[in-house]
Amino acid sequence: MIPLSGLWIPLTVFAAAAQTVRNTAQRHLTAELGTLGATLVRFLYGMPVLAMWLCLVLLFGGSPQPALTWIFGGWVVVAALSQMAGTALLLRAMAERSFAIGLVYSKSEVIQVALFSVLFLGETLSAVAVGAIAVATLGVVLLTPRPPSLAGARRRWADPAAFYGLASGSAFAVSVVGYRGANLALDAGSPFLAAAETLFWSQLLQAVLLCGWLLVRSPAIVLGALRQWRVSTFAGIAGASASLANVTALALAPASQVRTLILIEVVFSYFVSRRIFRESMSHRELAGIILVMAGVVLILSTAG
Repeated sequence: MIPLSGLWIPLTVFAAAAQTVRNTAQRHLTAELGTLGATLVRFLYGMPVLAMWLCLVLLFGGSPQPALTWIFGGWVVVAALSQMAGTALLLRAMAERSFAIGLVYSKSEVIQVALFSVLFLGETLSAVAVGAIAVATLGVVLLTPRPPSLAGARRRWADPAAFYGLASGSAFAVSVVGYRGANLALDAGSPFLAAAETLFWSQLLQAVLLCGWLLVRSPAIVLGALRQWRVSTFAGIAGASASLANVTALALAPASQVRTLILIEVVFSYFVSRRIFRESMSHRELAGIILVMAGVVLILSTAG
């Protein structure tokens, strides 16, 4: 039996795998609904799963309904809004036609999570944890497409997508710290209840805001999401499962450890795309995978 202190590890690995499944389903929905419609599906169809899980934890978890304080509510708002902002900024980076550089900068989230956790949550980082974060981030950089020339590389790094990608990483980092802060602020008596409460209220806020905005601006997208209910339900369940595992892990372990380990999602996604498209792997890409895995191993060595 896995001790409670080490449960964040399988939870994070499961979250990474579930996110890969969710992304695959959302990629299919993007062609039909657009990016905002696929994002709405994640929030809207995931809500029944989150509500059911919260009820089950309250009924059988042995802990009473905790008091929802203003501090908890503040962290929830920070987490929800910054996550939505991070998604919008990453989409803007992609729209600038420099997907690779936008993605690289957004993955600076791992470094920024560590920094923000120290500043706002009072967490500490060991030298090994700092090394793991640096090694894993370098691995992600190597997994991005190589520019065709030195001049092309300079143009990419000077592209506006770099700014939007970096801002996206900052927003996602703030969101992770927000979820961790909400978990810590809630006197729930159980990490499972804390995570269930945090995620339920944050995703409810996201679903209401995005659905309301789309109903005013593009109601056809909402109707399309309802028509695509089969794939949408699958994407919603996968997304809610990933979020539950991730936020529960954040209730059990420091944010920097969780977000470094979840980089294993990059490896999962990379092998899935290679299997689907039958593409070969370069030495540079293999080195990137090795570095990501080395960072994961290092961060695991700091656990416990």
